[in-house]
Amino acid sequence: MLKRVFVAPDPGRTRLRFAARAVLGIGLAVVVCGLAGHSLAGAVTGGLAALLALFTVSDATVRGQAVTTALLPVAGLPVLAAAAGLHDHPVARDLAFLAVTGAGVYARRWGPRGHSLGVFAFMTFFVAQFLHATPGRLPELCAAVLLSVLAAAAVRFGLWCYERRLPPAVVPAPPGGTGLARITTRQAVQATAGAGFALVVGQLVSGQRWYWAVGATWWIFVNTTSRGETLVRGFRRILGTVLGIGLGLLLAVPVNGAAVPTAVLAAVCVFGIFYSAAVSYTWMMLCVTLLAELLYGLLGVLTPGLLALRLAETGVGALGAALAVVLVLPVTTHSVTDAWIQRALRCVHACTAEAAARLAGTEGADPAPRVAELERLLARVRLSVAPLVHPLNPVLGRKRRARRVLALLDDCAREIRGLVAVAADPEASHDARLAAACWRVEAAVEALTGGGAVTLREDGPPAAEPALAHLYGLERALAELAAPLGAPSGSPLVGA
Repeated sequence: MLKRVFVAPDPGRTRLRFAARAVLGIGLAVVVCGLAGHSLAGAVTGGLAALLALFTVSDATVRGQAVTTALLPVAGLPVLAAAAGLHDHPVARDLAFLAVTGAGVYARRWGPRGHSLGVFAFMTFFVAQFLHATPGRLPELCAAVLLSVLAAAAVRFGLWCYERRLPPAVVPAPPGGTGLARITTRQAVQATAGAGFALVVGQLVSGQRWYWAVGATWWIFVNTTSRGETLVRGFRRILGTVLGIGLGLLLAVPVNGAAVPTAVLAAVCVFGIFYSAAVSYTWMMLCVTLLAELLYGLLGVLTPGLLALRLAETGVGALGAALAVVLVLPVTTHSVTDAWIQRALRCVHACTAEAAARLAGTEGADPAPRVAELERLLARVRLSVAPLVHPLNPVLGRKRRARRVLALLDDCAREIRGLVAVAADPEASHDARLAAACWRVEAAVEALTGGGAVTLREDGPPAAEPALAHLYGLERALAELAAPLGAPSGSPLVGA
């Protein structure tokens, strides 16, 4: 797991900058809240608001990201007010929490902006439970949210705006439809049902920390689409929580809320959350769990018994999510997997064409953003295929096919990165054979996504011509993908 996080490709050091900027933005938000005279609860609220503002906003343009960031308080503050106002009315509070859960998932139908606002609204209600917010504390908490979102925006769009030449993060875009045929609608129903189970059982486990179970159910549904993805996400959440609790016993409990070591460890956790999010949900959950333990240490309530309770509530939440996706309007894995693999293959062709244009001297041609997009798409493919390659999957034939597909897609990505590195060399020049090689790559992609035959030329390029060598390696990987993907028979990619 650790190797996967630190060895995974990071084109343009995007993940590194994402994580470093998060530490800066959240740190600034907490400092601003402190300078404004806010209490510890206000600083915690502000830090979490800044974390969400930097983590969830993923619109396609910087302008769009700025608009979504500005809308976060519009979505979050009314929810915070409702949560605080219903603090002493448990039944109404619980019903409101379930309504926010369903609406937050349903908002994914409006793309990245809906996704971000839905997450922010849910987490605002969650934080109100975390801090036992009452109407009397509402002005301070609202001010902390506003100040922190402004601080995060100042870092993201002013001090460190590196996104102008990068594509947006890939947010799940399930196929359309109407009514219950729309995946976002089905998921909203599933999430509400799963959260309802988690809420009831979580309160039986603990009348004080029941919201942990609801939060676990919610985050298992975020960025998943199919039944298999959700089940695997639940398993990884539990694993990350177990590892995080073990690390917390070694670090957070001995620190016991001491200001300086807690601040340092919290910064490391924030970095880990942002750096690992795209490549390892288990590792990200380890960092989230440790960060929560540090916050409870600051609040003076961290004990080994509390950690055991968190594990129990996480298990309840994972069970709620599992029951919901299996029993309530289930969404199968193969159609979702097909769609993401086809998008990745088309991005392979786009990367190739952009690199060839760069080698040809075309002004403005820059394959780097396309490569970053491909890496994100491949991460989404791995998430979709994860149920098929999981050790507990008993269908060995499909497991072998899925692993072969992932290996060959990784080969494609490796050849693309090599080709782009060659294209970045100012001494590299265009070869007339590049156009023919790029055409063959395009033909192979069209065959794989449209059901045609894939052929591979017999002769390879001279080793001294690196661009052609990478293109030939790409052709070979695409040709070998035909068998596990089922082309040209038209069978579903990676199995039905």
